[in-house]
Amino acid sequence: MTAEAPLLASQVVVQICLFLVAAIAMVGGALQMYLGQPGTSPRLDNVHRFMAGVYFSTGVINLWAAITVRQQGTLVYLLALGVFLAGIGRLVSISKVGLPKPTAVWLGYLIPELLLPVIIAVAHHGVS
Repeated sequence: MTAEAPLLASQVVVQICLFLVAAIAMVGGALQMYLGQPGTSPRLDNVHRFMAGVYFSTGVINLWAAITVRQQGTLVYLLALGVFLAGIGRLVSISKVGLPKPTAVWLGYLIPELLLPVIIAVAHHGVS
């Protein structure tokens, strides 16, 4: 496929989802890097800001994958897996310590973390 050919519909779906994940991760990572974990121990704040850097950099990788979606293969599945595992981590947290308040906000994070990876994987599989 040449760079001039239009993207397939499934590639557009993957690209939009990757751009969405990139925006969420980059904004969220930058915000968490700035805010840290207020009212906690230095150890937890340190871990929180470290993970914010990981979160932000994952957004950059998603952005690059979205821009170069024509050339991407396994990377798209790995990025989708990362988002899905983040959602699983949230489910484990909810089962251990309960759903944080306000409930709608946290469900608003969880639902896309579980659905977007499936959409990405199914759409990307349609490219092959």
